[in-house]
Amino acid sequence: MTAHETLPPPPSAPDDAPARRERKRPRQTVGGALLALVAELLIIAGAGTGLYVLWTAWWTDVVASQHQSSLVKDLGQTEAPTSNPTPTEHRDQAPVLAEPPGLSTVFGTMQIPRFGAGYDQPIGEGTDREKVLNTIGLGHYQDTAMPGAEGNFAVAGHRVTYGKPLNQIADLKTDDAIVVRVTDKATDFDVWYVYKVTDSQIVTPDHIETIAPVPNQPGVEPTAQDRWLTLTACHPMWSAKERYIVHAKMDYWMPVSEGTPKELSETPK
Repeated sequence: MTAHETLPPPPSAPDDAPARRERKRPRQTVGGALLALVAELLIIAGAGTGLYVLWTAWWTDVVASQHQSSLVKDLGQTEAPTSNPTPTEHRDQAPVLAEPPGLSTVFGTMQIPRFGAGYDQPIGEGTDREKVLNTIGLGHYQDTAMPGAEGNFAVAGHRVTYGKPLNQIADLKTDDAIVVRVTDKATDFDVWYVYKVTDSQIVTPDHIETIAPVPNQPGVEPTAQDRWLTLTACHPMWSAKERYIVHAKMDYWMPVSEGTPKELSETPK
């Protein structure tokens, strides 16, 4: 190295630690805070609504269906004998329970082939929402006829939630069978009643003529031929704005000891 040569200046250190500039966070206004609070509340409300819908649409069905199945078993209904392949279909005066059952008492079952082979629902006395419809499932309108009697055996049930026993009510067709079995072990009473669907209609809740002794003919006295069954359920789905009504007329009856109605082994067309 000569005397005139100088060393190059050392490279400058990288500027990897620049001075940080303070950044001021914008102040949140009162309106913005309120908006954020409302958004959070809406999220919480939405989650709560979702859980409520899940509870009403699914969990109430699970619990009610299990309870209703146990109620059918508690009736102690025995299997009808199969030794008689062609049991007699009685079309004369039908035997009827001597006295109406007490409120919320389960006195029979209903089977509807159109709803599937596994459909077998308990029927309780009364239409109280909490004591009957939400627990037993199907409720008999008090002061209407008992199964097999002259007049109108009227029954209510949910289309959604709590076991939804009448969920498929709108699928019923003319001449479909509705089979009612009334069992009273204390008096050895056990009878089938087979009704056939005649018509359906949609009405407002105040249209109570549908459950008159002769449907839609208030004040008319029923005759021996007027042995009706009426099903009522809310309409449309998830609404109580209207009622879906199905009427059926009794075709025949038979003691359970004589066999099983043929309709319970047939597939609806």
